[in-house]
Amino acid sequence: MASCLGVGVSLFGASVQKNRHSWGVRVRSEGGASADSVSAVVNGASVVREEGSWSSIDKGNGWLKSKAAEKKIKLKDDVPEKLEPFWDDGYGTVTVKDYFDAAKDFTQHPDGGPPRWFCPVASGSPLKGSPILLFLPGMDGTGCGLILHHKALGKAFEVRCLHIPVQDRTPFEGLVKLVEETIRSEHACSPNKPIYLVGDSFGGCLALAVASRNPKIDLVLILSNPATSFGRSQLQPLFPFLGAMPDVLHETVPYVLSFIMGEPFKMATVNVESKLPPMQRFEKVSQNLTALLPNLSDLASIIPKDTLLWKLKLLKSAAAYANSRLHAVNAEVLVLASGKDNMVPSGDESRRLRKSLQNCTVRYFKENGHTLLLEDGIGLLTVIRGAQKYRRSRKHDAVLDYLPPSLAEYNYAFTQVTGLFHFLTGSTMFSTLGDGTVVKGLSGVPNEGPVLLVGYHNLLGLELTPLVEGFLREKGIVVRGVAHPELFLGNLESESPEVSLIDWVKVFGAVPVTANNLYKLLSQKAHVLLYPGGAREALHYKGEEYKLFWPNQQEFVRMAARFGATIVPFGAVGEDDVAQMLLDYNDLIKIPMVSDYIREANQNSAKVRDADKGEVGSQNLFPPLLFPKIPGRFYYLFGKPIVTKGREEILKDKNNANQLYDQVKSEVEHILAYLIKKRKEDPYRNFIDRTVYKAIYSSQHEVPTFDL
Repeated sequence: MASCLGVGVSLFGASVQKNRHSWGVRVRSEGGASADSVSAVVNGASVVREEGSWSSIDKGNGWLKSKAAEKKIKLKDDVPEKLEPFWDDGYGTVTVKDYFDAAKDFTQHPDGGPPRWFCPVASGSPLKGSPILLFLPGMDGTGCGLILHHKALGKAFEVRCLHIPVQDRTPFEGLVKLVEETIRSEHACSPNKPIYLVGDSFGGCLALAVASRNPKIDLVLILSNPATSFGRSQLQPLFPFLGAMPDVLHETVPYVLSFIMGEPFKMATVNVESKLPPMQRFEKVSQNLTALLPNLSDLASIIPKDTLLWKLKLLKSAAAYANSRLHAVNAEVLVLASGKDNMVPSGDESRRLRKSLQNCTVRYFKENGHTLLLEDGIGLLTVIRGAQKYRRSRKHDAVLDYLPPSLAEYNYAFTQVTGLFHFLTGSTMFSTLGDGTVVKGLSGVPNEGPVLLVGYHNLLGLELTPLVEGFLREKGIVVRGVAHPELFLGNLESESPEVSLIDWVKVFGAVPVTANNLYKLLSQKAHVLLYPGGAREALHYKGEEYKLFWPNQQEFVRMAARFGATIVPFGAVGEDDVAQMLLDYNDLIKIPMVSDYIREANQNSAKVRDADKGEVGSQNLFPPLLFPKIPGRFYYLFGKPIVTKGREEILKDKNNANQLYDQVKSEVEHILAYLIKKRKEDPYRNFIDRTVYKAIYSSQHEVPTFDL
């Protein structure tokens, strides 16, 4: 039985460090051995552990491999199958200083060996069935460029990083063959799993070159500011002078390059919490910037003068090779482009690659520099999932491939992304117990699934984010919303789309609304959020607030009964306290230029229902013109749970199913009417009143509402 062991040793030479965890390697151990000792050749140094100590013997020059002649460790194969919400992704605990420390460890013990792979111990053991991720480094060649993301990526991938020693002079074609051999070997072992190549700058060219030569292997490329635009670099006029520069002056080059390639402020804010008061945040950033400057001199040892000149030549050939073969790339590609990249024109290049490659998606980071993966504001696993690029098999499955949000993602999403909206609307939630008693909070909603939450869709889905946040905060439950397919097709993206609210909706569990996805979610005992009125309610016309547009068929009742799901009807009101609709579909369609845009958009959009399904089938997508109000408040009430378990007659008798469907619809209408009436009794319905209350008492104190 194969397992992994974290080994705390230096990756180069014979140096041994007992407490070095970040840059240990994982040694694969084949079953059947005792726990007395373990031996492995780690990039040339054979290391034997006995009785808890580490010693180094027998220097060599080999790859990481187990020695069959030595005793091996048999470890418990404890591979997790799923993650729970609020899992620890490690973001904010590792900084750029850790990158410099790790890079120095590599360069202080050069062994002259060839390029090789290593597995960061911080990545740990991935979930069962996870694909492999190969990191291809930038010009530094150390392979440490993913250090901020090791822990998070290690939950979803088997992470391996390519290290190219400082003195190595392997030509580009040789590096291509090395990576190529690895992916072919992995593909032979797991032909139904994708192989991820994360290429940073130069590594992006390497990834594209490998993909072009292996069109039949299922590859997913994540390219961070790929250097395919090196020929158009802003620094091209300076490169000829580097060779003529005296060695004494080379010490200044790292300082110059560090500010050109990276965004120092973004590097310094990696471990600074956004919730800190402004002065404390400023002080922390200042301290980080001050601590960062002394490390810049280490770049001179990471990339010596002769290595820098070699890497520039290598980069030139890599860009030419990759660009000449873009037409042959069949792989799925995600390009991450920085808006403040002073090394290469990454923004323009991302748009070119999007047009040149067959299957390319772009995410744009306007405030980041060239060293994107070492800067704040980028959680690589978050971006991959938000762009729907994470999968464990040949085809992405929104249900089976889903990973719940980490604690860092939860905090960021509901403070930086939607925090202002939550603050302005001050949502309050109620639920109904089994005996019919209405209580504050969500205790009336069952904790055990499957649960089907069925309700009314407010204008533009304004009620969604407080609802999702409330279930996570109070119950630790991810609500899996079934959403309009248009959100998942990429038709709403611009040429340089940033990580948007739509991406976050996917990270927090939304899936395209299909019968197959609903079936899978209920079979997994999930809490599913369903709006039978769909886009017709979310994009309703003037005067149609809180009016249900449900189909005549009992679409969800039989599916719920099949899995014994508990149906919880609910209502949410507040859209009319946030904005007033000035122009709806009927108004906009009369404006010549706007009407052409709307008709074209609807003609090309995905259809959930046929037009002959009645009013609900008329799901015209349009951007309503709204006038904001001084915010009121959102109110939620989850009705008495309706248990379908044991009610087989619903499956067999259409009339019984219709009766239950009508019961749920009637309950939602009753809840809406109740909330509309009761909110008039709330003394803190207005945003100003709530703000005054928090100023008098505490910003953390929950603002009261109407009496039940």
